[in-house]
Amino acid sequence: MRKFYMVFLAFCMVFGLSACGSGGQDPAEAAKGEGKGGEDGTADQEMVSLVYGSGDYTRINPAMDEHGEINILLFDGLTAHDGDNQVVPGLAEEWSFDEDTCTYTFRLREGVKWHDGENLKAEDVKFTIEAVMDPENGSENAPNFEDVREITVEDDFTVSFKLAAPNVAFLDYMAMPVLPKHLLEGEDMQTSGFFRSPVGTGPYKLESWEEGQVISLVKNEDYYKGAAHIDRIIFKIVGDDNARAIQMKSGELDLALLTPKDSESFRGQEGYQVYDMKTSDYRGILFNFRNEYWKDNKDIIPAVCYALDRQAIVDSVILGRGIVAYGPLQRNIYNNEKAEHYEYNPGKAEEILSEAGCVKGEDGFYYREGEKIGFVISVGAGDQVRLDMAQAAAQQLRQVGIDCTVEVPVQTDWNGQMAYLIGWGSPFDADDHTYKVFGTDKGANYSGYSNKKVDEYLTKARQSDEEKVRKEAYAGFQEELAKDPAFAFICYVDADYVSVAGLKGISEDTVMGHHGVGIFWNVTEWTMDTDL
Repeated sequence: MRKFYMVFLAFCMVFGLSACGSGGQDPAEAAKGEGKGGEDGTADQEMVSLVYGSGDYTRINPAMDEHGEINILLFDGLTAHDGDNQVVPGLAEEWSFDEDTCTYTFRLREGVKWHDGENLKAEDVKFTIEAVMDPENGSENAPNFEDVREITVEDDFTVSFKLAAPNVAFLDYMAMPVLPKHLLEGEDMQTSGFFRSPVGTGPYKLESWEEGQVISLVKNEDYYKGAAHIDRIIFKIVGDDNARAIQMKSGELDLALLTPKDSESFRGQEGYQVYDMKTSDYRGILFNFRNEYWKDNKDIIPAVCYALDRQAIVDSVILGRGIVAYGPLQRNIYNNEKAEHYEYNPGKAEEILSEAGCVKGEDGFYYREGEKIGFVISVGAGDQVRLDMAQAAAQQLRQVGIDCTVEVPVQTDWNGQMAYLIGWGSPFDADDHTYKVFGTDKGANYSGYSNKKVDEYLTKARQSDEEKVRKEAYAGFQEELAKDPAFAFICYVDADYVSVAGLKGISEDTVMGHHGVGIFWNVTEWTMDTDL
């Protein structure tokens, strides 16, 4: 395994050796090899570095983009989540709620500094949430805060939020990373250069960014929870799933989320640890209701759902590391087991097609008024598991007479595509990844789905803190969603993280979120023994 690296910067400065730069060297190794400089400018200490196999980033913008694993390393929210995904204090040391006025008041920790040395203040919190709420900024997180009617800065360390209606998930949503007003005020929240050189309050701060290659983070010595044990975390950009496995084996990476097939080769191997972690992360076929095809053929969607042999996909694509999916809350306390599961029934699928007036042609495919029944599933580039799932699903659909094919477009066309192999799922409150995903015209509703009853159930559930009321509302939501599907759910995908044996501290029992995000929640406690 990798050893500690020492580079004497003074030697480089005196002799100007180009070998001390990254020319001709793996960028991650170059970043990893830089020593920790003392006050005299020389590198007199060894640095402990962790190289993480990451997807690419075009920006780091937690207000607009929800799923970046890097966000939690650079930024903090007023609240945070512990290993059980429960809300705990973050930048706010305490808070209160006034039921009469529906107002949350947060007291910030004093002495917290931005990475540039400026003090964190309540104005930063107000600025951040207003930016997320501003429709001009187009944040998919805006529905989380749509009930906020007034944000008041009481003093430098106290901020209050008055809501128009209760939102039981509000404390979960206040884990939203806070951004620095003094660096972003007046900037475009989508295009600002800040998001290529972000400044946060988190346990790590940006050291360097080589586009498409490496994002290097160095620990924040002044972090309010105490400095991390690992000095540097390097996000090495490895966009291809298979390439990550190869680089784990070659020693170029210390930690990576691998596909189930790739992780198999590391099980029982000396020098590696495989973590099989549950997630709330599901996959399904999103139907794009903005596309004219579904305006004429929405009634065949139940046939699509019955035609999917989900267990076969779980077994063949993810090697059994996941579960069959029938709804968005199966890893949540409010899951409704009684909702329609759409268990595999190809005969039922063909029956639905026939009842809809479709006729099977000599080629084995169904036709309606002379037009072949079928559609295209789009898949994002670089995700081999999703591609394999889409191809397996398409094959199953063709077997029942639906002409389904798969494409990997250069860029996702949310408005024009017919369908998409989607993924969602949150380990937090049930409101997260339901209200904004299935609610009419909400920020993460990429299917154009609209169902009045679904809207009513989701609103009722978010406005009550009574477990019985919420349970009934979410039960109704799931039953209605099954009657009028927005997605054809396929499966929940567990996260297979592989690390070098010397990395300790990963909380393997924590349920991960979408894309397996969440593994860094306790990163300040991690250690690296590079002798293993």
